[in-house]
Amino acid sequence: KSIRANISKSFFLCCRWQRSLTLQYCFNSANVLCIKELRATSVTVILYCIAAAGVLLATFGNLLVIISIVFFKQLHTPTNILVLSLAFADFLVGLLIMPFMAIHSVETCWYFGDIFCVIYSICFCLFTDTSIFNIVAIAVDRSLAIFYPLLYSTKVTVRLVSIFTASIWLLALSYACATYCFNLPNDSGSGENYCPDNCIVTLKQAWTSADLLVSFMVPFSVIITLYINIYIIASRHARLISTQFNTGGSKSDIPKKSERKAAKTLGVVVAVFIACWSPFYIFSVINQFLTFSVSPLTYNALIWLAYLNSGMNPIIYAFFYPWFRKSLKLLVTFKICTPSSSLTNLFDQH
Repeated sequence: KSIRANISKSFFLCCRWQRSLTLQYCFNSANVLCIKELRATSVTVILYCIAAAGVLLATFGNLLVIISIVFFKQLHTPTNILVLSLAFADFLVGLLIMPFMAIHSVETCWYFGDIFCVIYSICFCLFTDTSIFNIVAIAVDRSLAIFYPLLYSTKVTVRLVSIFTASIWLLALSYACATYCFNLPNDSGSGENYCPDNCIVTLKQAWTSADLLVSFMVPFSVIITLYINIYIIASRHARLISTQFNTGGSKSDIPKKSERKAAKTLGVVVAVFIACWSPFYIFSVINQFLTFSVSPLTYNALIWLAYLNSGMNPIIYAFFYPWFRKSLKLLVTFKICTPSSSLTNLFDQH
């Protein structure tokens, strides 16, 4: 009996020890155990590889866009100032948000402390809203160029757009700080998966409704409305151009072909942006008004889809902008080091 009892006790202790090995914790805070979600090694490696590809594309792709627009004088146009602002926001997403978001998503733990959690949370909101506001500004810019070509060419200057862009960043920063201050991490209470030190900002109900209006419904409605009108007016101008050529009339009130082409190209940027961000906000609306609980896995997938958009714009520019392909060639071959290379004509027709 003694031998059987010892064997049984040893087996029980062995099973308990083995179970403790399969259950891991991020940390123990305020007597709350923050359980770490375990994944197979192969899954973890695949997730980190996907995240690394997204980080590299968002960081270096947008860095090339930034260098191109800043370096080449010919690209210093009002529209490109807005494109530069969008690329800078996407670059900072790849540099400051996505690496830490990858570790947080894969490990399901926050290892970077409370102070950096504050910085991360504010930057998370700042870059998101800056990108959205920049997309709206680009839609407005293209609308003015198409609807009022003479007014646009005389009144909309690089200096004016630069001041407007700086205002966008200040507005987004103020909104990000307000969002964090009114919705401290895990401020809404506790629950089964509640972990006070896991750097998760849960928006209060009233703020969630306001955020949906400010960050999704109003901007996206404006963007879609403007671009529908742009394509209607662009089609009308195409018919007018054909008529003017046949009758020999004046074409001074019709926007140039380059303006219409830029509107179409930036329309692709807007369409991709909406496709990437809409699922996240749609699920937020469902979660807000239909009390539908989104699983952490679904939430992570949606937020990653949204932030992978930061790496999509350089690919779009490479496909649709000849000037970007030419500037990229000059950059990678180090021909920008030659004298007067900043004055290179990037719009040569070959």
